Amino acid sequence: MSHPLFDLSGRVAMVSGAASGMGKQMAIGFAEAGADVVLADINLPGADRTADAIASLGIRTLAVECDVSDVEQVRSLYRTIDDEFGRIDIVGNVAGEGHTGRPEELPVEKLEEVLQNLVVGRFTSCQEAGRRMLKQGKGSIINFGSIGGWNSLGRGHTPYGMAMAAGIQMTRELSTEWASRGVRVNAILPAQVWNDGLRARVRAVPELEQTFLGGIPMGRLGNAEEIKGPAIFLASDASSFVTGAILPMDGGNLAMNAGGTYPGSPRAYA
Repeated sequence: MSHPLFDLSGRVAMVSGAASGMGKQMAIGFAEAGADVVLADINLPGADRTADAIASLGIRTLAVECDVSDVEQVRSLYRTIDDEFGRIDIVGNVAGEGHTGRPEELPVEKLEEVLQNLVVGRFTSCQEAGRRMLKQGKGSIINFGSIGGWNSLGRGHTPYGMAMAAGIQMTRELSTEWASRGVRVNAILPAQVWNDGLRARVRAVPELEQTFLGGIPMGRLGNAEEIKGPAIFLASDASSFVTGAILPMDGGNLAMNAGGTYPGSPRAYA
């Protein structure tokens, strides 16, 4: 029997990036906890497939095509939520493309694209959700971040890391501005989690997996389904006194010194 503090029945959640990966799993998790779910993604057929996957739960779903880098599309998304549901209680900001490139070679235009996706678009979603939640007097916003916004991954991750760091600070700022009025804002920072893109990168550069494993004391990469627990916790009344939290979902990565090892590590002990 689940604890009632984690029950999301009667609430409306929006998850961007709901067509695949952790966005899809976050949306499924919210639905499993009882929330009606708006599934936003630039890939509408993929969002529809996510809706089909949770249809048996007996909750209401709505798939909406949305490019989160386009401010007007984000605003339109929230107008659709107003028309269809009349409220928004939970937001999971997951979607957003990030380019990589060596800083000495990176076209500034590529940096602008990343910032538009992961900072401007995400702030617009927080703003639109926040305005509605402030009127309600309650709501939970969860921003999807990365350990690459906390410290440096190197390997050309400068634009991605800059954007994710901005998202972390945005989470802190919004949590401070809105906490006294009932709106909580938190962030989840995953380490490397298996998805189609990561599998392709590892196929191309097999030693990359060992590089990742050297920094994860659990000795494995994450799975997309593991986003459900942290997301449901932060969305629910179980975290009613939690705001401004930057929650690593990283198998211990940020806790370990960069020069550290762990039992079973692929790195040699000194």
